[in-house]
Amino acid sequence: MNFQLSVLEETTATLRDRYESRVDRLHNALKTVETVEDNDSSSAQEVWTMRGRDPIENRAEQLIQTATEEIVLVIGDKTLLTADLVETLTGVEDDIELTVGALTPSLQAEIQTAVPAATTFVSELGWLHGENATADDTAIGRLLMVDGASILVSSIIPDSKAEQAVFGEGFGNGLVVVARRLMSQGLVTENASGA
Repeated sequence: MNFQLSVLEETTATLRDRYESRVDRLHNALKTVETVEDNDSSSAQEVWTMRGRDPIENRAEQLIQTATEEIVLVIGDKTLLTADLVETLTGVEDDIELTVGALTPSLQAEIQTAVPAATTFVSELGWLHGENATADDTAIGRLLMVDGASILVSSIIPDSKAEQAVFGEGFGNGLVVVARRLMSQGLVTENASGA
C-alpha cells in the first residue's frame, strides 16, 4: 500500500512541476505580447476583392455570424437568397438588429416569409435598381453591412452570371464610410415612410 501511495505522490509531484513550468512559460510569453488598442489609427484599413458565389456567400455568412449589434443586408438578385443564407439569418441572436432589403416587393415578401424576425423593406436606393439599366449592365448582387464597420458589396456579371465582390473592414475604412452613408440614406427614407 505504501508503494502505491509513493507512486501516486511522485506522479502528482511530476505533473505539478510540468504544469507549473508550462504556466510560467506562458506567463512570461504573455508579458512580451504588445497590446494593440482598438482605436489605434495606424491599423491597416484594407479592401479585398473576391470572385465566385461560394467564397462570397461564405464571407457574407461569416460576417453575419460575427455581428454584435446590427446587420443590414440588401439583396439585389433573388438567386442569392439561398437556403444557407436563410439558415444563417434565422440564426441571428434576438438582440441583434436585423434589417434585410430587396430591390422588388416580391423579393421582399419572399425574404419576410423566409426570415420572419427580420425587418424587411424595398430599397429606396434608386441607383441599386438601375432604373435605366439594360440587360448588358452589371447588376448589384448584395450589400452587407455588419456593425457599421464591415462591408461586402457584390455585383453580378450579366453574361456569365458570375459574382464578384469587394470586402472591407474598419470603422474608418473609406469603402465602409461611403457604403454606411449610402445605405443609411436609403434606410432613413424607407423608415420615414412607416415601413
